[in-house]
Amino acid sequence: MPQQLKKSIGLWSAVSIVIGSVIGAGIFMRPASMAQRLGSPGLLMLVWLVAGAASFLGAMIYAELGTLFPETGGPYVYLQKTYGDFTAFIYGWSTMAVINTAGIASIAFVCAQYAGFFIHLPRFDPAFETSVKLHIPFTADIYPLENFGVKALASSLLVALIVVNYLSTRFGNTLQFLATVVKALAIALLIGGLFLSGQGHAANFITNSPDFHPSFLLILTGFMAATSGAFSSYDGWNNITMVAGELENPGRNISKSLFFGLGACIVVYVLITLSFNYVLPVGQIANSSLVAADAMQKVWGVAAAGLVSVLIIISTFGATQVNLLTNARIVFAMGEDGNLFRWTGKVQPRYGTPGNAVIFIGVWSIALIFSGSFDILADMFVFMTWVFHALFAIALIVLRTKMPDAPRPYRVKAYPLIPIIFIAFTIFYLVTTIYNDIVAYNNGKAPIINSVFGLLLTATGIPFYLYFQRKSGKHAK
Repeated sequence: MPQQLKKSIGLWSAVSIVIGSVIGAGIFMRPASMAQRLGSPGLLMLVWLVAGAASFLGAMIYAELGTLFPETGGPYVYLQKTYGDFTAFIYGWSTMAVINTAGIASIAFVCAQYAGFFIHLPRFDPAFETSVKLHIPFTADIYPLENFGVKALASSLLVALIVVNYLSTRFGNTLQFLATVVKALAIALLIGGLFLSGQGHAANFITNSPDFHPSFLLILTGFMAATSGAFSSYDGWNNITMVAGELENPGRNISKSLFFGLGACIVVYVLITLSFNYVLPVGQIANSSLVAADAMQKVWGVAAAGLVSVLIIISTFGATQVNLLTNARIVFAMGEDGNLFRWTGKVQPRYGTPGNAVIFIGVWSIALIFSGSFDILADMFVFMTWVFHALFAIALIVLRTKMPDAPRPYRVKAYPLIPIIFIAFTIFYLVTTIYNDIVAYNNGKAPIINSVFGLLLTATGIPFYLYFQRKSGKHAK
């Protein structure tokens, strides 16, 4: 009988995984680009609330699926049970090629960027940086030597975390739990420091940017583009389902950890955004690359920029750790089923960890670090994440029909209205995202069509699926 992963994650550790997966780099990087697209503090706040509400509906769907199949690899298992091996494999491949690895890479990238506040991170001269170019026709130009110092430090961070997660799941979980606690304290200081400074203006909450010229089409496309930024900040709430096989009492703890964790993140994001807007008008937010540092510097001085950099390093370090911890389980489940290299599905005999899967996903994440910037990586993985969120919502409806009497410790309320609303919103978001990406690329405002590039990377999994099916003696389903 093969070794099983240990059930070593309790409720509050699970809640910390949800919070640690969600609160990472996005809230410190995304408000500026979101404000640029909107120009209105009211719309900016509405985006956070709409994206949070959509994510919460998604969490309800995942909670039912997770308690129905409380197994390691979570989402991979749900798709396999619903659609068969092909769809499950394509999802697993997409997590490796785009979703989770790009997410890990983007967070590590930001962690290294902010470490540059304290240490010099060298980079090559512009001519040398652009001397090596990977051109993908009609899609992207990638410069791996660009910003090399940041990329090298981000890669070193991932190497260290690969070692930690290879040696001990419990130690890795403890590490991210402590990082989450410190991050919570740091965010409380940030919000309190801005609101209690007495140097903000309530008028900022209702004052639009001078170049705000509303029209229905511009507001709609800008709103959905900004929603992508909010989704990247909320992303990761579903990671807890990937370690369901290692949870104590998963029937109770999956739903509770999702709702407690995501609810806390929504409140935190609203408060942080309000605190930024309290001291900075929306136009200044739009022009700030480091909005948290700029806000703190305005009310507390230059030293505050260093403090904020420390907070972001702690936050992104914890988020990188928890994403590596949870996402390796998808690779593990695929290898265990024979839908990937068998060695990725083996438990490390000495340490009881999915060590090979950790190495596999960690190394590919390092490769993606050298492929792009934070914004490129974040937009790409968010789009592909929501493609599969739609499939999971449909899976909920299918499984209610196929398995009506199966035990479900948690059931989605107001069924089938909730999944139908979620599916409709997700389809609308995906269509508008593709439209916005193509327009931005054609207008020369973006070097890559992120959504299309994500779809292409996902499609490269098809020949691998056929190979592993043939190797394992299965027939494609």
